[in-house]
Amino acid sequence: MIRMVVDRFYDDARRDPVIGPVFNRIIAPEAWPHHLATIADFWSSMLLGTGRYAGRPMPKHMAIPELSDAHFMRWLALFRRTAEDVCPPDIAALFVERSERIGNSFRMNIAMRRGADIKDMGPLERETPLWTPPK
Repeated sequence: MIRMVVDRFYDDARRDPVIGPVFNRIIAPEAWPHHLATIADFWSSMLLGTGRYAGRPMPKHMAIPELSDAHFMRWLALFRRTAEDVCPPDIAALFVERSERIGNSFRMNIAMRRGADIKDMGPLERETPLWTPPK
């Protein structure tokens, strides 16, 4: 189920007008199979405690200068929609809770490392994605 969520999410995300250009610039077409396997390992570790992922995702995200709240909001909205479409409600809720915690942590970490004052920074509001990927 994790791999289904990952594959479907990134298929949609790569075509999204907000976050697609970022993904498509950073990850070469031939690197996607490896990237998807790595992300599936990440979620396996996050949700199931498998320990299959031992990487450090923050430095990779820090290296993307254009990342903004708009990108994080869209990522979370698309991820939420994917999890809710693919998973039973209890599993989708777990995916959503973890993704929101991770997304907000990443965005606060990035803002802090860019010199922003984060003391009044709250969690992102949920975006309802207006964009739907073409079938």
